[in-house]
Amino acid sequence: MVMLLALAVLAVPQEPASPGPVTKKPLPDESTYVEIVDVPLPPHVVLEVGGFVQFDNALFVATRRGEVWRIEDADGDKPKASLWAEGLMEPLGLIEQDGWLYCAQRAELSRMRDSNGDGRMDELETVADGWPISGNYHEYCFGPSVAGDGSFWLTLNKPFGGEPFGRAPWRGWAIRIPKEGGSFQAVCAGLRSPCGIGTSPEGVVWYTDNQGEWCANSKFTPLEVGDFHGHPWGIESCKLPESLVEHPGEVPDGLRMAEAAKTIPNFRLPAVWIPYDKCGRSPGDFVWDTAGNFPPFQGQVFCGDQYSAEVFRMSLERVGGRWQGACYPFRRGLKSGITRVLWGKQGTLWCGLTNRGWGSRGGSVHGLQRLVWRGVIPFELREITATKKGFQLAFTKPIFAGSALPPSFAVKSWTYDHHKSYGCPPRDTRSHAVRSVSVHADGMTVEIEVADLELCRVFEIKCDGVLAASGKATLLHGAGWYTLNAAPE
Repeated sequence: MVMLLALAVLAVPQEPASPGPVTKKPLPDESTYVEIVDVPLPPHVVLEVGGFVQFDNALFVATRRGEVWRIEDADGDKPKASLWAEGLMEPLGLIEQDGWLYCAQRAELSRMRDSNGDGRMDELETVADGWPISGNYHEYCFGPSVAGDGSFWLTLNKPFGGEPFGRAPWRGWAIRIPKEGGSFQAVCAGLRSPCGIGTSPEGVVWYTDNQGEWCANSKFTPLEVGDFHGHPWGIESCKLPESLVEHPGEVPDGLRMAEAAKTIPNFRLPAVWIPYDKCGRSPGDFVWDTAGNFPPFQGQVFCGDQYSAEVFRMSLERVGGRWQGACYPFRRGLKSGITRVLWGKQGTLWCGLTNRGWGSRGGSVHGLQRLVWRGVIPFELREITATKKGFQLAFTKPIFAGSALPPSFAVKSWTYDHHKSYGCPPRDTRSHAVRSVSVHADGMTVEIEVADLELCRVFEIKCDGVLAASGKATLLHGAGWYTLNAAPE
């Protein structure tokens, strides 16, 4: 009965991308630096990717259709795919722990393995369950991700549209399960459509959320116990014994973000606002580049987008105990929306694709592609960090000092409203004068002094006039969007 109900839910079209024109610009020549490689698979292998992991000399791919495929030689000319498991309830994550593959099904965290080595899953166990599903539209469960203490974290999508089957608790929550399994704890409330969940090198669990009602813009945020992330749909679950979140009370409609952060108990501002249609639209999965797979950007976060079929990157810093950072374009032009990303061999980023129900750019509805670093370093804005009087900008190559003048930079900022309407365009947009520019001795770093800085705003920084020292080349992208939550002391 549960499986029939799940199939009925899947038949409903998923929430469409919010309306609005998309500005079309010529793509920079990103292919010079990062190649997109398609994985050729036979037509019967439908990879609506929900999760994947490398294990046992193969790539295991979980699909939204409830299957797990084992792909040998996935990065070769003739990959070989075999069906390893089927009959799962839309798994939207896949990791390996101690020879088991763990996945989040809609109503449980499961683990499975092939115990007799015949190439098919033959053991399936429930690690934890207890959060109900009503059967309403969009009740996805994403994960798991393993925190630094070994616990498993999952994020639960809130339902959209009507509620013909009634309401279930814990929708729009992040939950935590001890590493030994068993009962769950409800650790964060106020999530909307938290497709991406992952753990930083420091062991902190992060998530991405998609713009919509009570979610002014797409965002990237740490998940810390007790936080409320803004969406009031599931807050009545705060009164249940499993909750570790204080009930925030009635959530005011229409506050500016700075005011919302002051007045709503435990309200968590994102570390990075991801400006709609400037840098993606619907963020999905993400990974940290700790190994220098894309050398100029080692240590940064790479995130796939479900709508724009691109991978963008993010840099982070902790200021005054609060996370903040910036996002930047990286590689566009994949053939479908990206739900999951995974590091492969050095210089390769696997991208799992699907667009069923929500639509995306690109001519395919599903697939598997990988980004391959070509070994050529672009002239690019590498990282933005905050200073007392403005921002420090680090580039990937030395700059022509004669181009490091205030007119070469353009700075704007805006904020958002926290409201129940779908999304929010920029509010209170301002242009900021660049008062001075100083170049560091390394020739690759500049500091800009910016007039009228204010917290709880997104700063768009463009460097179109900055040229490379060698050959006077222009920047590949030359823009970044920094979320300023706290000022450096």
